[in-house]
Amino acid sequence: MSEPKSFTLDVPGAVLHYDIRESDSTEPPLLLIGSPMDAVGFTTLAGHFGDRTVVTYDPRSAGRSLRTDGAARTTPDEHADDLHRLIDVLGGGPVDIFASSGGAVNGLVLVARHPEQVRTLVAHEPPVTQVLPDRAAALAAATDIHETYLKSGMGPAMAKFILLVSHQGEIPADFPQWPVDPAQFGLPTEDDGTRNDALLGQNMIDCNYHEHDFDALRDSPTRIVLAVGEKTGAALPRRTGEIVAERIGQQPVLFPGDHGGFGGGEYGMPPGEPDAFAAKLREVLAG
Repeated sequence: MSEPKSFTLDVPGAVLHYDIRESDSTEPPLLLIGSPMDAVGFTTLAGHFGDRTVVTYDPRSAGRSLRTDGAARTTPDEHADDLHRLIDVLGGGPVDIFASSGGAVNGLVLVARHPEQVRTLVAHEPPVTQVLPDRAAALAAATDIHETYLKSGMGPAMAKFILLVSHQGEIPADFPQWPVDPAQFGLPTEDDGTRNDALLGQNMIDCNYHEHDFDALRDSPTRIVLAVGEKTGAALPRRTGEIVAERIGQQPVLFPGDHGGFGGGEYGMPPGEPDAFAAKLREVLAG
């Protein structure tokens, strides 16, 4: 695989930064996308696909892709339009996409609107919170996390977020509407005054509240695969992935590891199971 070459793309309200690792493969480009995870988070996974052209990018408001319009929130509709424009620059598609977490939410919106641009979408644990039977409690928790961030900063809000995404089973109605000590997670206890975090500030509300067009997804010519982690248990992102699969008439596909199973230690996080994950992704993409 060649070294990544970096490019920029002007889109309404932002400048996107993306990277291309070129190969002479005749296969469509493979996009590896997340949200708010930026291109760095896919470094290890990209290295397993040296026989294909691989594209990674920083979604708007994350990493290098700063907003230029001053907006305080970013919607899945905006992210999907950004991906649509990026694929146009890459030749218009169709491409293959591996999309994780919020990136999978955005990938589903893209496929509902522009199915001609995507051959296969592997949507890994999308937090489509609206489909949950306990969605009222889960959405209230997401709102509380966002409001905690605006009021108290990153540490207290991220502590609540960690509790939410690691909770096993349905979300209790009062989850947790009280302060959580960020120190127990090794998070900062002092508020640095910034309010530009892509997860807690920009994406938290609109990603979780987005209502998807399941009729369009069911009718789409795009091959859609819902992927869930073997070790995620009954945490929210696996539960939502399983329900989305059911809503579009599929069975979810088990992937090694948990929500970060493809990671190789980027951002200083514990590594997942990237070798096994990449092998499974290659198998699924082969169809």
